[in-house]
Amino acid sequence: MRIGRPATVRARVTALASVAVLGVLVLAGVLLVAQQRRVLTEALDESLLERADDLVGLGDAAPSTITALGDDDTVAQVLVDGRVVARSPRLAGKGPLVDERVDAGATTVEGLPHEAGRFRLVSRVGDDGRLVVHVAGPLDDIDDGVATLGRSLVTVVPVVAVAVAVLVWWLVGRTLRPVEAIRAEVARIGAISGPTAGRRVPVPAGDDEVARLARTMNEMLERVDAAARRQQRFLADASHELRSPLARMRTELEVDLAHPSTADPLATHRSILDEAVGLQQLADDLLLLARLDGDGSRSPDQVVDLGLLTGRVLGRLAVDDRVRVDLSAADAVVVNGNPTDLGRAIGNLVENARRHARTTVDIDVARRDGAAVLTVRDDGPGVPEEERERIFERFARVDAARTAGGGAGLGLAIARDVAQRHGGTLGLASSAPGGAAFVLTLPLASSGLSGSGGGAP
Repeated sequence: MRIGRPATVRARVTALASVAVLGVLVLAGVLLVAQQRRVLTEALDESLLERADDLVGLGDAAPSTITALGDDDTVAQVLVDGRVVARSPRLAGKGPLVDERVDAGATTVEGLPHEAGRFRLVSRVGDDGRLVVHVAGPLDDIDDGVATLGRSLVTVVPVVAVAVAVLVWWLVGRTLRPVEAIRAEVARIGAISGPTAGRRVPVPAGDDEVARLARTMNEMLERVDAAARRQQRFLADASHELRSPLARMRTELEVDLAHPSTADPLATHRSILDEAVGLQQLADDLLLLARLDGDGSRSPDQVVDLGLLTGRVLGRLAVDDRVRVDLSAADAVVVNGNPTDLGRAIGNLVENARRHARTTVDIDVARRDGAAVLTVRDDGPGVPEEERERIFERFARVDAARTAGGGAGLGLAIARDVAQRHGGTLGLASSAPGGAAFVLTLPLASSGLSGSGGGAP
């Protein structure tokens, strides 16, 4: 059966921390045991070497029986020309401890002539080469001490690992408690249909990662809440705008059917046709807004000459003898953008200005402060100061009725969305000696005039 990884972050962190601590403790224990063995062995070697040097210094004067070595288990032997002349009492009647005549550091040997086991052996040779001293000490005490330490570590290390696991489990649980509270609140909010009614996730004290996560979540919820309210308001406004012309069309048809003798089919057809054109325009505006909302991050795809594009838009507008439209465009004012969307925005601005102008609409395309600026001025009644931002809201209605796009209140909203989508702005400035001036500002194209043109709006 395959064992998967722990299901929760708390369990995974605890498991990883426990394994890591256990690994570190095991490695530290192995190194500690090895270090203890090395230190104890070096101490024994130092003692044996010191005793061997003392016996070499005595030379032939060494007593035949060597005593008082400080350890009953330590033995020594002095040889002259291969003959044992002095020895520890435990070596009485025994031959040389080793056959070789060596003068080296301590070595480990397995067993001596008088005793089995592991010993550390030190051999020294006198200056004349005739004298040889052997001193040996058992490793039993060292092995026992190291074994005791090892058994202690085998007991202590698992206990420490378990204690660390419990501590990590508690600390991670306490750390993740605010995260779980955030998750639970988000789950409850997610079950709510529509705006979240101001519900927000709890923000823990401090400025750590969890607190910043909570604040970021609340900012996101605020945006989602605002978007939901905006969508509901938009749907309600769109439904109202669609119901009104449909109701008028139905009323006209029902009146004609109820009173056929007084009906004027031609007038009814013309009225219904006008309403249908308005509905089509409204549907086009709604579809464009949906596309802009759903694809607002799409980068501009062409280099567009703003003056040339404005001229083409004006060429498609219906003739209005009441209002004169004048265009003043500088050469080579090019921007990166979608010519269709930009043409729609310009057309909405111009239609709005023509609808409210008394006699004249002035359009100016120029470079200003490193940007492309299109200004549409009219000599109409203007817009109240307090309404200069609300006029760009979808389905907005103001006292001066500064709207575009068939009077549904979507034209200026579409124009601003297009401007923002292209990295620009659309605002309303004062226009002396009156009227309104809409200013569309867009970044200049970085690719120059290569491939530029008005496009096909």
